Amino acid sequence: MTVVLVGLACGVAGVALAALVYEWQLRRLARSLRERDAHSNTRLTVEAPGRGFAELAAAVNGQLDAAQEERVEALRRQREFQRDLASLSHDVRTPLMGAKGYVRLAQDGRERPGGEEAAARHLAAAEARLDDMGALLDQLFAYAQASDPDLALDLRPVRVLPLLADVLVGHYPAFDERGWEPQVDFEDETLATDADPEALARIFENLVGNALRHGASTLAVRQRGRVVTFANEVADPSALDVTRLFERFYRADASRSASGAGLGLAVSASLAEAMGMRLSARLEGSMLCIDLEFSECFT
Repeated sequence: MTVVLVGLACGVAGVALAALVYEWQLRRLARSLRERDAHSNTRLTVEAPGRGFAELAAAVNGQLDAAQEERVEALRRQREFQRDLASLSHDVRTPLMGAKGYVRLAQDGRERPGGEEAAARHLAAAEARLDDMGALLDQLFAYAQASDPDLALDLRPVRVLPLLADVLVGHYPAFDERGWEPQVDFEDETLATDADPEALARIFENLVGNALRHGASTLAVRQRGRVVTFANEVADPSALDVTRLFERFYRADASRSASGAGLGLAVSASLAEAMGMRLSARLEGSMLCIDLEFSECFT
């Protein structure tokens, strides 16, 4: 009987001790979480035996790591947003200040000999600067629309080649001015895809416009399978970062002296993603190739 009572007492004592150890470990974990710096990389550790505490600490550490990654990503996005605001400020201020300068020149020169003619030139230059700013605002509006998660698209089967041909014809004066003739090579002239016609036309407009503004040779458009490639040479391939080509406000010209706001390809990428398509870019020597991969046509 005595042995039984002693054993029972030992068992009770063991349970009580285990409960104390568990409570101590839980309190220690709770204190570590309370006192932990929110920006610290400190991880929880356990000293009590048992796999349960180790799994609990691992689960909590996983959540802490995920929260840390979210903070890092938020900081990255904030810096990117600040950089974009600086770029936008530059792009808006430059034509605006130019327009103001030309208007002032026109006002100051009217009373001089030949002043009316000079004033007309200055006012025309001011109007051109304001047109540049208007084009920038149009691009910003297009980017905001394309990036809207609630963007409503009218997806239906669209023949790709006729739509592309319409866009190329619309740019004929710009090609003719450069002495270029676009080359179109379609393996399947009946190729169709599910798309919003206006959105797909906007993608083509931006890709063709980008080739005209920044290309060093005529544009070649080649279709194989469900991929259409827009390719032309660029003057300085080393200045181009194809991994950033579809970022908003990205321009290879660091001085931002070239025309455009760096939004056209970002708009195209957003519209393509919204329609289940994919845009990618690569360099083949001095040739910039932009691939537009279409989704299957189901409707």
